Amino acid sequence: MAITLPSPLVSAQWLADHLGADDLVVVDASVVSFTQPNGKPGSLSGHEQYIAEGHIPGAVFADLIEEFSDQDGRYPFTRPTAERFAAAAGALGIGAHTTVVVYDTVLGQWAARFWWLLRAFGHDAAAVLDGGLTAWRADDRPVERGHVSPTPRPFVGVERPDVWVDKAYVERVVRGEEEAALVCSIPPKEFTGEVASRARPGVIPGSRSLPAVRLVDRESRTALPDAELHGLFAPILEAPRIITYCNGGIAAAAAALQLVRLGETHVAIYDGSLNEWAADPDAPLVTAASGALV
Repeated sequence: MAITLPSPLVSAQWLADHLGADDLVVVDASVVSFTQPNGKPGSLSGHEQYIAEGHIPGAVFADLIEEFSDQDGRYPFTRPTAERFAAAAGALGIGAHTTVVVYDTVLGQWAARFWWLLRAFGHDAAAVLDGGLTAWRADDRPVERGHVSPTPRPFVGVERPDVWVDKAYVERVVRGEEEAALVCSIPPKEFTGEVASRARPGVIPGSRSLPAVRLVDRESRTALPDAELHGLFAPILEAPRIITYCNGGIAAAAAALQLVRLGETHVAIYDGSLNEWAADPDAPLVTAASGALV
């Protein structure tokens, strides 16, 4: 019997009640952030953490850095081709009748990215674990250590190009030729220009700040109540289309997930995000503190 997901976000209790069910695949999609010697942020696969520190029993590991990104892309975490995604998802045991629950060890942005990729390639039977591993551990639920080998299944995806936008589309939004709201999910101090992680700091003109950290409770890491989320998103909910972005399309997925959960259907991610936009010296950037083009 197929598992019915209550929403794109499920609780730790819901997962505990369904753990071990046929055709349920639980996925740890964690990525570990670190500071490089040059002071810039970096990312490492969370696989070692998954093995050594523990994971939800039976969970398989998804490598968002290597397997679920385009290794030939110009920027980190560029979305994979349909063929690459199908091969990687099938190798994890995700097939046509598989229900997927994905989590991570931080604020849910990596899990949301994996969920968005599934959505983009036509697999709707997927949800993010609200609060991730933090919520799972909160009530002393069991974890296990070591690698879990998946049972491969054939994955046949159907691409949905409308869930992504490219740089040309965002340029038209900035020029007023397309009507859409721009939601920026980089950390608050990067949005204001107090902290710069790129040679060209700033954000795309007309953007609103909604970082991933503001969408969850700081302690439990679970999503804010619907009423609070509605309040945060209220200024852009009437837009005919909502475009989320960040530095590399990861935190943007956390905002996109919550928008979809609130019932928004016209949501897309600018996959290149600021990694691509800021690399173009002619692409306009503004600092929120000054409003000046940089």
